[in-house]
Amino acid sequence: MAENSNVYISIIMPCLDEENTVGPCVDEAYDFLSENQLNGEVIVVDNCSSDDSAKVALDHGAQLIEEGKRGYGHAIRSGLDEAAGQIIVIVDCDMTYDMYDINSIIKLIEDGYDMVIGDRFSGIIEKGAMPYINRIGAMILSKIGRIRFKTDVNDFHCGIRGVRREALEKLDLNCGGMEFATEMIAKASMLGLRIAQTPVKLRKCALDRRSKLRIVRDGLRHLSLMCHKY
Repeated sequence: MAENSNVYISIIMPCLDEENTVGPCVDEAYDFLSENQLNGEVIVVDNCSSDDSAKVALDHGAQLIEEGKRGYGHAIRSGLDEAAGQIIVIVDCDMTYDMYDINSIIKLIEDGYDMVIGDRFSGIIEKGAMPYINRIGAMILSKIGRIRFKTDVNDFHCGIRGVRREALEKLDLNCGGMEFATEMIAKASMLGLRIAQTPVKLRKCALDRRSKLRIVRDGLRHLSLMCHKY
């Protein structure tokens, strides 16, 4: 990981074919940093996009990283390698998450927690933001994760989360796909790190985009990691 004592917050956005949404997300992230007078950076990790996502991210002022190996985990790990902040926040760049929810993540880490996971189920889920089958699948997998790793995390797959730099350096994260989200919580729990949760809002994206989630494939990858890897 990069290190720069002047950077307090690093906001990392993994990006795959999000040319319609990445620009507004970068703008909202910078607005959040400015309004809260936080010294931060916004990193977009382009993960083999076939559209103009990379150009749009640059045009809106993001620091751009190109990750040639396809996968959610690969993209985030590339971002983590370059992040210089004392607190690192990971957030999807599809406009479904409110960047201002980062404020509660920061406050909890400042209060002494090592990791903070967003909780959509105790927050607000706008109508049409999350298909019913996705919600049921996420709830079932999260319950298995709570039992398996002896944690109370309610939403293992929330797309907005934060971690203290010192804690991140202990995790040795190596998953390349969507199961990276589970790996973060699993390893933090096994190491006895302090994990907090905060309600977040899940918005229905008003712009044209295609979901990258593959329910059966990605669900099985999460399940395989939980049942066999640790």
